[in-house]
Amino acid sequence: MLVNAIAPTLFAVGSLDEAAGPRLLGARRRADGKLHFPCPPNLDPAEWGIEELPVNGTLWSFTVQRFRLKSPPYAGPEAFTPYAVGYIELPGAIIIESRIVGVPFERLRIGMSMRLVTEPIALSGEVRISFAFTSREDAA
Repeated sequence: MLVNAIAPTLFAVGSLDEAAGPRLLGARRRADGKLHFPCPPNLDPAEWGIEELPVNGTLWSFTVQRFRLKSPPYAGPEAFTPYAVGYIELPGAIIIESRIVGVPFERLRIGMSMRLVTEPIALSGEVRISFAFTSREDAA
């Protein structure tokens, strides 16, 4: 269990400290083989298998949130900064929703090659680690 992760079953144990980078976890239901992300709470190992998800993917769809949402938990006192969010297709696995960081909004495009990164997030005054995706093209 990762103490500083936003959820205990979000990342592979130790992957936040390894040079290879973070790895997200998904849960595959044994009855039908369907992969879920994030992992459902209180997994029964007899019913679910845990597996690492690919760290690279493709931007499947996206939008830019340019105004503060009006309902909790999104409404807050801090200054609002627009952000990008999208669906990332992880090959052979699943399509997941994620924040997109480190890419100017005007450069985002469907089919862009993406990679997993960590992202700090403040919850009730405590900084925790979540995930996001960024462009692989900018990392080269």
